[in-house]
Amino acid sequence: MPIGKEGNVKWVDGFRGLASSLVVLTHLSRSFDLLLFDITDNDNAAPRVVQYPFIRVLFQGRIGVAVFAMVTGYVCALKPIRLSHQGQQAAAFKSMGKSALRRVPRLILPAAFATFLTWLACELGAYHTAAHCDSWWIRATGPTPIPDFWRALRSLLNSVIATWTHGGNEYDANQWTLLPLLLGSFWVYVFMLATAHVRPRYRMMMAMAMWLYFILANDPTFGMQFFFGVFLSDLQNLPSANKFLNDHPRATRVLSPAFLVLGTFVASYPETNPERVGWSRNLHAVLAFVLPYGSDYPRYASGLGVQLIALGLHFSPKMRDVLSNRAFLWLGKQSFAVYLLHGPLLRSVLAWMLYGFKTLPDTLDAEGQPQHHETPFPGMMHLYVSLVMWIPLNYFAAHLWTTYVDPYCGELTESRDGREPYEDGDGGAGPNADLDCRSYTTGEDAIELDRLDIFSDADNADSANDVGMSSARE
Repeated sequence: MPIGKEGNVKWVDGFRGLASSLVVLTHLSRSFDLLLFDITDNDNAAPRVVQYPFIRVLFQGRIGVAVFAMVTGYVCALKPIRLSHQGQQAAAFKSMGKSALRRVPRLILPAAFATFLTWLACELGAYHTAAHCDSWWIRATGPTPIPDFWRALRSLLNSVIATWTHGGNEYDANQWTLLPLLLGSFWVYVFMLATAHVRPRYRMMMAMAMWLYFILANDPTFGMQFFFGVFLSDLQNLPSANKFLNDHPRATRVLSPAFLVLGTFVASYPETNPERVGWSRNLHAVLAFVLPYGSDYPRYASGLGVQLIALGLHFSPKMRDVLSNRAFLWLGKQSFAVYLLHGPLLRSVLAWMLYGFKTLPDTLDAEGQPQHHETPFPGMMHLYVSLVMWIPLNYFAAHLWTTYVDPYCGELTESRDGREPYEDGDGGAGPNADLDCRSYTTGEDAIELDRLDIFSDADNADSANDVGMSSARE
């Protein structure tokens, strides 16, 4: 399929950029409006506008991590699938080996540096205001400084290691997602290694079998998403599937909005008390009927919602083009940095803007026991005004990170791999291989991929276009 609307894969980057923005919104909501995640504020209250279906998806934000996982499966499988379609299984194996080797440091180095920065901020007292504010989420996720330098240094090393051993990081709780995403990428590589010689339709059936397994295993956020991403990657490279899109435009105009609306509705499922309102009560009944007993319904709703939305995008090249515009691609380029930096900036700069620099001193009660006092929240209007300045600051910091830190980490990775770091056009040796925009052209057709996936090896996707111009496209 020629490069064009149906051959556009940049939408994945835009989709990921949108997801990272939703993660920021959900952490703001958890910090300052925790009741938003309930279906109503109490048993007798009517839902607020932000608690309505569809609208609440923007703020409760559970779909963000599910999108990251699905994109990981999609991108890690993309190049091996296209090579396998061309009968180049040996090249696919070589590609997966290189991608797997580079993937670990490309994730660990930026995450470790971000942990060091937030550790340094903690020890210098940047989170003092956050530790004394009345926001439960900010206090719960904020680290505590350690007076002894060597104990503090040991705590830093423990957090860097724990991020990749059991998914815990004392200084940046948001890094809990990195370990399952890293493991998931290797699941995808092993799956592609085992199925490289299998016909596409049977590989798709096997991917959906793995999808069903993770439904039964109660892993809707990660396992289910990885293999749906593999399925979607194969589907969008299947000639018969692309022929259907070209030959049945009327059907796609019906299917796309249907899947998009249904997916967003399902993803609107509240975290608690769905029985209070009719729409969520009915959705709960459907989920309870189709899912295994004891399932995590909110996370399943988000996971299934993301997959339905992805199918809606598959049936709509125009919607994929929307996600491929410069604004969404820019968000996608900054998304890993935003994910790493927004938590520390929230607990420091935004906390200062809202609560000031002075905290309420502890007092003694009548019995002489110390009483801890929390600085009260100044109000939503104060928050809105602060966000007008804080959100651009967040993305400016992410831009600096993407401009300076990411390329340095890429150079370290490539130098460890024994290749020259600044040779462009070497099939992935330079820093642009995973960090910046690359372009591949065949005849009059060209496509740019702008760091397709922060959590998976974008080199997979970039190089896939180099080898797959003549193969079936999305």
